[in-house]
Amino acid sequence: MKSRLWGAALAVTCLTMFAGTAQAGPTLDAVKGRGQLFCGVNAGLPGFSNPDSQGKWTGLDADTCRAVAAAVLGDANKIRFTPLSAQQRLTAVQTGEIDVLARNTTWTLTRDAQGLNFAPTTYYDGQGLMVPKSLGVTSAKQLDGATICVQMGTTTELNLSDWFRTRNISFKPVVIEALDEVNAAYFAGRCDVMTADVSALAGTRATVAPKPDDHLILPEVLSKEPLGPVVRHGDDQWRDIVTWTIYALIEAEEKGITAANVDAKLKDPDPGIQRLLGVQGDMGPLLGLDKQWAYRAIKAVGNYGEIFDRNVGKGSPLKLDRGLNGLWTNGGLMYAPPIR
Repeated sequence: MKSRLWGAALAVTCLTMFAGTAQAGPTLDAVKGRGQLFCGVNAGLPGFSNPDSQGKWTGLDADTCRAVAAAVLGDANKIRFTPLSAQQRLTAVQTGEIDVLARNTTWTLTRDAQGLNFAPTTYYDGQGLMVPKSLGVTSAKQLDGATICVQMGTTTELNLSDWFRTRNISFKPVVIEALDEVNAAYFAGRCDVMTADVSALAGTRATVAPKPDDHLILPEVLSKEPLGPVVRHGDDQWRDIVTWTIYALIEAEEKGITAANVDAKLKDPDPGIQRLLGVQGDMGPLLGLDKQWAYRAIKAVGNYGEIFDRNVGKGSPLKLDRGLNGLWTNGGLMYAPPIR
């Protein structure tokens, strides 16, 4: 009888601990202590992270960091953006130079197993090839012997070699360290072809090309490129915070919650909306945050669809289709687990 009572008491204790407020982990403590989120970004990639003429960082990745800052610190502007090269970015996460990397970084097994944790994918992409229309090429299969500009230290470099070798197509790589230098080399005619993620090619064509209509992105997609934020391995609480902030933005789109109507939605009777916005339940405290963490993130940057549209979608110079980045209810891959 005593063992049964002891077992029941232990179960109640465990449930109580589970339902309580999470203790702050090292990264959350550090961020709150300094009052600023350190976010690593691309030095300049239109649509994802790019400083405007006033030096303000814009883009899907930049807005992802703003959402985390709003959720954790209550202010989307309490953030320090650190531009990083492809070679610097992963080391910056591992050494603690930054709290989160939001820099069009592909989730791979090797990276995941070597001291890094990936949050949910914020953009499903694939590697593409861009050529001048004057080259007269309409397919990658016509590129035998072509010179191809590619950025050093990226999955792009590896994918390029794999794809062409598998199809017995010869090519001459022109490997360059920085993306802006890759762009410059391509437009200067140092190479016949430029390769990068399709979204990056679209951004380059829309914002860098002297005559965008003179360039064609070929139809072949060479790889899978799930892009998303990265955090250090070993701090599960911080990973949960970044993960569920992203899921909150996706859930907000599904529930019809926007930056403009989020205040009105506080009175919505939908239990799912009430849990998400902190009207009911203790979702925030389970993460070590307050109840309005998701409300603040949505209020600051909007839902996932709003972030997509203004940075890379129809409301942006890139004008990319949602495609795989649509909600699961519309045939896409954006799907948030239950927030309950």
